[in-house]
Amino acid sequence: MERFYHTLNIAIDAVLANKFRSILTALGIIFGVAAVIAMMAIGNGARQEILEQIKMVGVNNIMITPILDNSAAAGEEGDDSKTLQAKYSPGLTMKDANSIKEIIPTVVHVSPEVTYETYIIKDGIRKKATLKGVTPDFFNVYSLPLEEGEMFNNIQLENGSPVCIIGPTIKSRFFAAENPLGKYIKCGNIWLKVVGILESMKMATGTSEDLGISDYNNNIYAPLQTVLLRYRDRSVIDRRDIGGGGGGSYVIHGGGAIISGSFSSGSTTDATNKNQLDKIVVQVDDSENLDATTTLLKKMMLRRHSEIVDFEITVPELLLKQEQRTKDIFNIVLGVIASISLIVGGIGIMNIMLASVMERIREIGVRRATGATKRDIISQFLTEATLISVTGGFIGIVLGVAFAKLIMEFTGILTIISILSIVVSFGVSAAIGILFGYMPARKAANQNPVDSLRHE
Repeated sequence: MERFYHTLNIAIDAVLANKFRSILTALGIIFGVAAVIAMMAIGNGARQEILEQIKMVGVNNIMITPILDNSAAAGEEGDDSKTLQAKYSPGLTMKDANSIKEIIPTVVHVSPEVTYETYIIKDGIRKKATLKGVTPDFFNVYSLPLEEGEMFNNIQLENGSPVCIIGPTIKSRFFAAENPLGKYIKCGNIWLKVVGILESMKMATGTSEDLGISDYNNNIYAPLQTVLLRYRDRSVIDRRDIGGGGGGSYVIHGGGAIISGSFSSGSTTDATNKNQLDKIVVQVDDSENLDATTTLLKKMMLRRHSEIVDFEITVPELLLKQEQRTKDIFNIVLGVIASISLIVGGIGIMNIMLASVMERIREIGVRRATGATKRDIISQFLTEATLISVTGGFIGIVLGVAFAKLIMEFTGILTIISILSIVVSFGVSAAIGILFGYMPARKAANQNPVDSLRHE
């Protein structure tokens, strides 16, 4: 141990005696470690966003959405009116949702949805918001618990009562100083009574409407029958349809009153969307049944829609897992590229140490003349190389953490720094110092002490 400490002190003195050269030697290791940590942080952040999106789309969910332009889906039928009549499809309707729930045994929940973009008005405040007509299955499918209040009851669902459940963002904007439960809020031209409040849900930065992910915090949820009766049911022809769809008035079906208002479908304008529903989300009992249920759903929907492919079936979880695999491959490539800089840094250490050996022949000769063995010389130069790489590793860790934070701050990309990435990158940097420092150390040990006299 005494010999080891002596060798360590000599190596530290040699590194400190040439600070600038030592820093330049360690630059490759510094930026290599920093790059590995930053790249792995980006990869971990991307993976976390994918996992959050999978939770948001719900476990084992299948999404059915209408295809609005179905002129080509029915096939080339010419002008044969009888063929066209035989191929008529009513679009996505509540009958589809009810049939799915009754017929397919692997289905746990079926959530039909209607979405409209509208405005909320309260106490002179007017904000844009999304109104969703849903059933209680919607909250089960997406795992959306209530913070306060209660779910829609059967009477409200069947009669289309003017009630709603609001997201936490709506609560903070319109009911900041009061409890919204039991209060009324004007959504479009209808006053809705607030019966429940959703728990706040953290949204991932990569949320996508294509996967059925929306900002649940900023939505208003009313019973599906309420939206169909009091706002708009596209399966029923009303005065706006007769008038060509150009006006902003619509009929509250069942009430007989004509109310002037403005709102649009969440998927497209009413001029092209004649589907009663904007979406049907089907939750399967087990992920192993996803493929079989998807196949069965497609066949069943084709029969119900007269073999017209005016719908699209998507399995968001499978798409997200495929995206995750793609990102994993991309992150591996980035990690390999970042790791190359560590190897380049090791080569830099070896080159500088080889040059240092030629400059320090006198020092080597003096140590050999005073009793140092070849093993001592190897230990000295190997310790110097390891000190440089370890110090570079420490600095690289600090820079890597800083880079990851800056990337998240200025680009909005989620980065998650893992202890594993720090340990691995630091361990590799130390190992590179030993591996690439061994050759210069051997060369230093093999120097002839007589050469030191010749240099004098």
